[in-house]
Amino acid sequence: MPELVKMYIRNVAIGFVVAAIFVGLLLGFDVSGLRGLIFGSDAGLLALGMIWFVNGIVFAGVQFAWAVMSMAEKEPRTPRGGLRVTPDLVPVRVRAEKTKRPF
Repeated sequence: MPELVKMYIRNVAIGFVVAAIFVGLLLGFDVSGLRGLIFGSDAGLLALGMIWFVNGIVFAGVQFAWAVMSMAEKEPRTPRGGLRVTPDLVPVRVRAEKTKRPF
């Protein structure tokens, strides 16, 4: 199996574990009465599974994006050289004229 696929599977698994912890905290702290809604409904397990799955997709995407972006090579912080380009600003006098207002 290619190394990139292994990294993807590993990071998706981490994302779903983090989502499970997050949903557990949501239920533990009873955010917006969510625990009462889930355990008081006959479709509560379905709702719990959907909340975990949707959050798992989000957290897995974030985890994989973080892993990919952290693979970037560090560029040296040295000056790259070149010339500084600065505009030559010269003040110009403009004559102000009185005009009749149309209104």
